[in-house]
Amino acid sequence: MKARILLAEDDTNLGFVISDQLRSDGYHVTLCSNGMDAFQRFNDEKYHLCIFDVMMPKKDGFTLAKDIRNIDKEIPILFLTAKSMTEDKVAGFDSGGDDYLTKPFSFEELQVRLKALLKRVNVLVEEPEAAIIPIGAYRFDTENFKLIHPNFEKTLTRKEAQILKILCKFKNQVVQREVVLNAVWGQDDYFVGRSLDVFITKLRKYFKEDPSVGIANIHGIGFKLELENQ
Repeated sequence: MKARILLAEDDTNLGFVISDQLRSDGYHVTLCSNGMDAFQRFNDEKYHLCIFDVMMPKKDGFTLAKDIRNIDKEIPILFLTAKSMTEDKVAGFDSGGDDYLTKPFSFEELQVRLKALLKRVNVLVEEPEAAIIPIGAYRFDTENFKLIHPNFEKTLTRKEAQILKILCKFKNQVVQREVVLNAVWGQDDYFVGRSLDVFITKLRKYFKEDPSVGIANIHGIGFKLELENQ
């Protein structure tokens, strides 16, 4: 299985050059031109490694790394930047980065660093994320956005599926509202917050056939997918 890399680089030409090189090396690459799009793609798909430019519009690389670390503590993150000051490198590691490559750089050096980082996630590369997630008496088909129960089948909207996938990833754990909002809408203002509440209410209704499944609202913090015996 090819390692999947999420690349966020706002320099269009450089982004295409890096992605083409990585694809020729056998990697599957998703290229984004800003941090907000990259965070949404991260929550839509499974990746094994991230490469982020630091200076990007909408969401810079450091902020993007911090958001990702809220939902994934293990995935390696490599920063690409024109900055070489010690304080900038420290800021990168403090935000959750694992390595730092200063522009301009050689592709040979990039290849070596990627291989070293991917050694840490070798097991994940060999074991793809499950497409079907059991939720009590239900099955959640993440690829086709379907919630399947012995008595019915519901096709979810894209946002419903994205929200449920995040809740499933942290079943029986509290997920902060801002994590869900940033992942699904790319922002966490009041209006999208109200939309999230509407979607959560809909998801609760879909699970009414199984009393062992519930979505709790943790006041002032977020939500928790509660599953008995799971």
